[in-house]
Amino acid sequence: MTPRTPGTPGKVDEALTRRGFTTRRLRLRAAAVIVAITAGVSGVLVHHLTNVLGPDTVCGGAATADAVHDALGPGRIGERRSNGYSPSAVDPAGSCTATVSFGLLGRSERSVSFGMALEATETAPRTPADARLFSGGPAAGAVTSSGAWALLPEGCPRGLRAVVGTGKDGPDGDRADGLARLAAGYARRAAEDRGCGTGAGTGTGAGTPAAPKELSRAGTAQPVDLAKVCGLPGLAPARNQEVHDELRQQATTAFAPVWSCEITSAWSGDILASFGITTDPRATGLSPEESRTPAYGRATWIGPAGDNVATTCQGRPTYFHLRTNLVASGSGNKAFLDDKDLWKQFLTAGGTAIGCEPILP
Repeated sequence: MTPRTPGTPGKVDEALTRRGFTTRRLRLRAAAVIVAITAGVSGVLVHHLTNVLGPDTVCGGAATADAVHDALGPGRIGERRSNGYSPSAVDPAGSCTATVSFGLLGRSERSVSFGMALEATETAPRTPADARLFSGGPAAGAVTSSGAWALLPEGCPRGLRAVVGTGKDGPDGDRADGLARLAAGYARRAAEDRGCGTGAGTGTGAGTPAAPKELSRAGTAQPVDLAKVCGLPGLAPARNQEVHDELRQQATTAFAPVWSCEITSAWSGDILASFGITTDPRATGLSPEESRTPAYGRATWIGPAGDNVATTCQGRPTYFHLRTNLVASGSGNKAFLDDKDLWKQFLTAGGTAIGCEPILP
């Protein structure tokens, strides 16, 4: 008999013989057991580390599994719905959350919720001053500290947003692009489901929000420059010298679709003044035709609070928001002296920044 060549097969033979597997039948049974164990381990790994055999979409088609992975990272996807959730309905009671789980021991989880929101019709829309905005083409929205939102396309009810939430801790920086695409895709599918917007209902997404190409940088808090408050040249209001708080400002670094700036006390963190400009009329359910009370120049008051005005810029409805609050120290004094002058400066400086025709005579 020819001697067996030393090597791995030979070593396996010897190991099986030492353990009593001396016949072909016993050895086949051992091989079957090994294959089963290997398959079982592989199955566990596949189940816990991938989405193989998992859902292709989540939350009634609000997003694809690929888009969820792009935003949250790899892993197995699950979802939880409540209160008759519908992906295209504005229903604060209905909700759906998709969760990505990854790992064997000490598993990590990331979640994102889906829901439609309708902006209030009595105030201009807002977005946090640290938001990263995207616009250009049909996609427009923002990534915020708690998730992302995107506007539904022209032809859908105004003021509708597709909102994806990640919780109060906010998204990781490297996930911001994925969250923007997730929100834009959700807006596209919600429009198709509603049968609104150009090309909606065709299943192709033509004319509805596409994936955003670029996110603006996040605004950072910095000392107020009283020659150009919020970075707007010409916005130079008189400061109230009785207010001794150190002032800080933070503003979005882009204007579309909703620019925002907040003036805060460096000591308490309280907001002393807030500014906003809505350059995309899809962002609000407000209608400038409902404004009948003259404000300043071509602008008219809108809503009950006196904090918002409407006008037109390049033929499009545009909204300005301004609110000045009492200082945190309780002195009863505002950070800036003259609200009327502040409004006029803001309309002039803000209008110039967005390429608007003169609002004031």
